[in-house]
Amino acid sequence: MLLIVKNYTGDRLNFGLAAELARAEGIAVETVVVADDVALRDTVEPARRRGIAGTVLVHKVAGAASAAGLDLAGVAAEARAAAAMLGTMGVALGACTVPGGGAGFTLAADEMELGLGIHGEAGTRRAKLAPADQVVDELLATILADLAPSPGARVALLVNGLGGTPAMELAIVARQALSVLRARGFHVARAWSGNLLTALEMPGVSLSLLVLDDARLARLDAPTEALAWPGSGRLAEARAVRTVTAAPAVAAPALSPTPAGETVRRAALRIADALSGAERQLTELDAAAGDGDLGLSMARAADAVRALPESAWATPPVALRQMATVLGRAMGGSSGPFYATALMRAARDLPDNPKPGDWAKAFASAVAAITELGGAQAGDRTMLDALLPAATTFRAALDAGTGAAAAWQSAIQAASDGASATARMYPRLGRAAYLGERVLGIPDGGAVAAAIWLAEIGSPPRS
Repeated sequence: MLLIVKNYTGDRLNFGLAAELARAEGIAVETVVVADDVALRDTVEPARRRGIAGTVLVHKVAGAASAAGLDLAGVAAEARAAAAMLGTMGVALGACTVPGGGAGFTLAADEMELGLGIHGEAGTRRAKLAPADQVVDELLATILADLAPSPGARVALLVNGLGGTPAMELAIVARQALSVLRARGFHVARAWSGNLLTALEMPGVSLSLLVLDDARLARLDAPTEALAWPGSGRLAEARAVRTVTAAPAVAAPALSPTPAGETVRRAALRIADALSGAERQLTELDAAAGDGDLGLSMARAADAVRALPESAWATPPVALRQMATVLGRAMGGSSGPFYATALMRAARDLPDNPKPGDWAKAFASAVAAITELGGAQAGDRTMLDALLPAATTFRAALDAGTGAAAAWQSAIQAASDGASATARMYPRLGRAAYLGERVLGIPDGGAVAAAIWLAEIGSPPRS
């Protein structure tokens, strides 16, 4: 019988008792103690360090050795050799909840716990929250300083989730760990990522490195029927990145805005300020009927518009095309394609010095582009329920001889009324359609956003 014991006092006492009971029954017993927690390297001597997630790799080596026919002493010898070439360190962003015992420690929102064990206990130190790459760098630096593998050594990497870390975040950690190890000249022969040794729902991760030789690598590669073993761990060869020299860019002349372009710039900046200020309102509306990202999308759009250079505002058509380009990239979800397409279509119908009638035609073209792209119609509870009445009202008012300023105010009122009316509309398109009657009474966020920026086009300049 082989007992692989993580180096905690309670574990050693209870496994030691079990070994004595087994020997009393005439059963041969070997004990292997794993003490891979390098976070304790400056606190206790190596023999007193804890055994943590790297123990999984020791189990794999021992199991493969046994399956290959080695006797108990031989299996134990390989397991001890693996344990001696193993280092692990973990980090957590919160505590787990121990059944019947509550949380082992409490972290502030901007803190993380470094060097923790596997039972929910606190770590060796607390630090301010840092980006994932920086945390990985620190964990690996400690592990490598303790193991001191030879330059060019082969290693196996285990990225172990502590129970509450999504696979995507583990992949981010694995990506940086592989990058760091390769940059330092080590050959990562095998790597695994997954939840193998957890502390219930703890949000965190540990990194383990096992220095390899041919025999140890063969044990890791040996087939197993263990259901939770995360595959072969083989990695594709790192791909070389070939640098392509681009043709020299021809600098476009920096054009100062014309008076018409400057008017568009001032209106666009007013809109940016209004949308930034409405981020929370739009987020709440969208969260009630969608995925809650509308406020963030509009705030990003505002930032992208503010970042445009002066030459982007040379003329109204240039300005609309430039805004289309940046909004298509900055805005998330469906908003980006809708707004980018609308602005591109509007720019096609504008002369460099547009009159009110030109703006009415461009506005109608932009709304038509949104209709064509998304398939929505009036009454479907979308941004079109603000935009369609605004465009129609503006054109009709101009045709009736109303002055441009008054005609635009009528359009603003039509947009506001249309946005409010969406609260009474049954949703037929978009994510709100999945919720049906549950969204009644709540105006559509996209329509409200449209009403907000339309109002800013006709607002007076701000100091």
